[in-house]
Amino acid sequence: MAKGKTKAAMKGNTVLASLWALIAWLTGVLVSLAVGFGMISGTLPIPRIPEIVTAVAGWIVVILAILGVLLKIIDKLGS
Repeated sequence: MAKGKTKAAMKGNTVLASLWALIAWLTGVLVSLAVGFGMISGTLPIPRIPEIVTAVAGWIVVILAILGVLLKIIDKLGS
């Protein structure tokens, strides 16, 4: 244990760190979904890349974001 810190203070740091990690993870998921759906709809075109390639890449981003969320939920339920 760190010098001068009680277990309660260390636990508070862990909760705060977990909260920030959750916020960062959730932000990443939302941005991934926004970019993926933007690529699918054609709102976010990529210069010199055919639209069909951009749409397929968008679907890959969306599927992987959803898969990441599901795996995180399964991981939390398992532990």
